[in-house]
Amino acid sequence: MNYFPKLILLLILCLLGSCKTDSQKSWDFTDEHVFTPGIEGPAVNSKGELFAVNFEREGTIGIVDENGKGRVFLELPEGSIGNGIRFDSNGNMFIADYMAHRVYRVPAGSNIPEIWVEQPNMNQPNDLTIGKAGQIYLSDPNWSESTGKLWMVDPQRNVVLLEDQMGTTNGIEVNPEGTILYVNESIQRKVWKYDILPGGRIDNKQLFIAFKDFGMDGMRCDEKGNLYITRFEKGTVVIVSPEGKILDEIELKGKKPSNITFGGKEGKTCYVTMADRGGVEAFHALHPGK
Repeated sequence: MNYFPKLILLLILCLLGSCKTDSQKSWDFTDEHVFTPGIEGPAVNSKGELFAVNFEREGTIGIVDENGKGRVFLELPEGSIGNGIRFDSNGNMFIADYMAHRVYRVPAGSNIPEIWVEQPNMNQPNDLTIGKAGQIYLSDPNWSESTGKLWMVDPQRNVVLLEDQMGTTNGIEVNPEGTILYVNESIQRKVWKYDILPGGRIDNKQLFIAFKDFGMDGMRCDEKGNLYITRFEKGTVVIVSPEGKILDEIELKGKKPSNITFGGKEGKTCYVTMADRGGVEAFHALHPGK
């Protein structure tokens, strides 16, 4: 039998992007629709437990075990709906509440949220990340006007406006060394990078990467400093080196990845929240998360 034509066809398919290894494919980590379409803010604690917002109904924080089975971990006060979640180095959980313009803290070992800061001048605090000194950075989009703000909450709980009149600020991340802040603008399809100064303020704004189509949502870094960016409505996660070079693009089952985090036994599993599927997909990362 002549296998040559088949080999040529396989090569063509691979060049067209139709040939993916198992490490480049996503799988379902949870069932579909166990979360609402508002599923967001995945974060993994030191025990390897995965958390995300809006499990079963709006206003909850869900916890998912290693087998992908979830339950309600806590309920936020009435009028609050969470978006981004992060853990600090002490295991405290921080939740951005886009409805009530707050950040909640849930102390390590507790499931009782307490108001950490409240700022009425915020549009709708969306996603957050934490710097080396414990400072919190918040993206703050105004979707109706395609604008956004960037905030910092210092360890003393002072709220500082770092930049106004940006595009629709959304995904946000600090590099592993704590020296660079990345912020994306979903509608404008741009990712910006800033130098982080002593005290947490930022300087030297530069365009890191821009895309011609589709939106962006959440972002996370691996331990090598590569940035994983969810491409909303494209259904992919693009992996970009610290130099701004695209290293890979992972195809997902759904089309609306809202955010991403790292977990798994070696920290090399990416968990992606899918707004159109109401659940979490997973794929193998290039390196462990930071």
